[in-house]
Amino acid sequence: MANLDDDNNWVTELENALLEECSATDIYCICKGKPLPESLRSEVWQICLDVRDKGNQLDHFNEIFDLPNQTVLREDCASFVSKLGNDEDDKLSVVSDLESILTFYCKSRNLKYERNNGWIDILLPLLALKVPRSTTYNLFEAIRDTYIPQSSNRRTGNAFHILRLLLLYHDPELCSFLDTKRVTPDMYCLMWFQSLFAATCSLPVVINMWDYYFQQSDPFFIFFLSLIMVVNAREQIISMKNETRDVIASSLSNMPCALEADDVGDFCSLAQYYAMKTPSSFRTDLMQALYSGRGEDSALVSQALCLPISVHELVENTGSIRSNSLDAVRFFLVDCRPVEQYNAGHLPTAFHLDCNLMLQEPSAFSTAVQGLLSAQKQAIAVNSSAGGEHLCFLGSGRNEEDQYTHMVVASFLQKHTQYVSLLTGGYIAVHNYFGENAGECLQDHNPSACIVCAPTVNSKDADGNSKAVGSTDLFGKISAAMKSKSAEVRGKLFEYIVNPNNSPVQERHVSSTDKMGKRYRNVAPVFSIDDDQDNLANIQEGDDEDTREIVSIQSWLKNPDIIEHFPCQEVKLNGFMYKSHLIVTECHLIVLREISEKKGIAEVIVRRPLSAIVKITAKKRHPELITFKYGVPEGDSLLISDMDRFLIPNANKATKVVSDQILKQLKTKE
Repeated sequence: MANLDDDNNWVTELENALLEECSATDIYCICKGKPLPESLRSEVWQICLDVRDKGNQLDHFNEIFDLPNQTVLREDCASFVSKLGNDEDDKLSVVSDLESILTFYCKSRNLKYERNNGWIDILLPLLALKVPRSTTYNLFEAIRDTYIPQSSNRRTGNAFHILRLLLLYHDPELCSFLDTKRVTPDMYCLMWFQSLFAATCSLPVVINMWDYYFQQSDPFFIFFLSLIMVVNAREQIISMKNETRDVIASSLSNMPCALEADDVGDFCSLAQYYAMKTPSSFRTDLMQALYSGRGEDSALVSQALCLPISVHELVENTGSIRSNSLDAVRFFLVDCRPVEQYNAGHLPTAFHLDCNLMLQEPSAFSTAVQGLLSAQKQAIAVNSSAGGEHLCFLGSGRNEEDQYTHMVVASFLQKHTQYVSLLTGGYIAVHNYFGENAGECLQDHNPSACIVCAPTVNSKDADGNSKAVGSTDLFGKISAAMKSKSAEVRGKLFEYIVNPNNSPVQERHVSSTDKMGKRYRNVAPVFSIDDDQDNLANIQEGDDEDTREIVSIQSWLKNPDIIEHFPCQEVKLNGFMYKSHLIVTECHLIVLREISEKKGIAEVIVRRPLSAIVKITAKKRHPELITFKYGVPEGDSLLISDMDRFLIPNANKATKVVSDQILKQLKTKE
């Protein structure tokens, strides 16, 4: 009896609150996300969506139905209503209301109606409220404005990038599986976002879900609901490893259909738990761009290697011991800057992991990572302010060092490490955050060696040379050689290979009208691994092929046409590395990427004519990191169309073999 009284008490309290001025926060404190009584639902939704006193906007509708695609809209309304159980008179009334609402909405917002855009699906739960047409319109408009991500379409796609980052953060193995299968979020959750699940769930499920959703007053909640939908299906998804990406995407998109009304409470509570276990700053930074329709931060999202964290959240999070909540996000800060920068100033809670070790001394790097994980466990065990499950990596904030930080982060992601994030702006952002108090807040701060206080102090490499000069550019002069008379080619090319630092040739990169090959993209890469100062912002690696040539590695290596074979790692622009094999034939550069789940099997990912190579660069401090650039000479410059990058243990021999073969081709042509 006591339990029944308690159950009735909140309803009575809600009824009393609705008689007075109350907010969505007041309603949530009373209802705590519970399904609402049917008699009170419409009023609660109006308060939560802030349309209680909006008035009748449809008074401004001239009742002229003359949209360019009015016929399509009318057909969609009639088709949708025909599936409802109403009698014929009711159906005609509902069709009329739907068409009026959507026509006026298009006209007032200057929008074009498109089929399957989720609008009619949103209206179905609202029609179930049985409120006046003007109220239905106000609720529909508020949901569209407040809760539907304005970039949830395939053209901009910010919403889908964000969902992938959240999946990568919480379940990197599942994210990696879907990436491998080339199943992107837009393939399965477009209608989830556009209709708040109304297009894929039954009406009772949608109504219960929206009860919880609107009480939360959190537009971003759709991302965590979608995340839970995917994570809960992980075993089923991973078991589909032999299915095509279309089959996997279709299975995922239909997951919400299995939800029942009684499941909604647990479903939403789990989504709320994941929201608590996720850093909050990235959503705060992106909220305006995501829901206002402006894409100022689209590059931040689309090019992000992992979840971005603001300096404010990091500093506030690591500044004190928080023992009151086990579920709160707690960071373990990993400072990946070179040791001389770390020693010139760092946050007191930072664990130092020198990113240069990854290339210079892999075994030492592996030992350092084990030390990092051990230190993290100990810090968590003693509830230290430096301890936390969530790894936040910090770079310098300068591309010349951060390209290596990205490689370190990518190595953790490849091992499916959970809760990996990257501080936006790196050490420079931290230093600027403290401003004049940097000397007091940063440990061991040395203004004379700090890259912010003395920006030029770290601009030299380990040999004391300026970093601006220092590319081991094997083929920077090749276009000049190719333009010369055949009798001069050999001499100029030999001279350049022996003495590569005297090249006067300037290089020009392709513009948007010069595209050569499908891998060209007009989007800035996450980072570039080049010692020279080329701006490769217009070249981004892509993977448009649905299928690749799958081969046996051993069978390929027995091919008599192969001159030399070099085990290596392909380095992608996002920092990921793949175990591969670089193969040189008389005329081609070929790369086989090993398929991890199929021993001895690889896919052919690169097949380039040697004649297309116009430039090879290597890091002065990391000569095993080789970049092959492709293009053609154009006047006194080079037209670069694409590039491939590899970590080759035997890089000197590899570049020599490639250059020898190019020389041999030139001799043959001569």
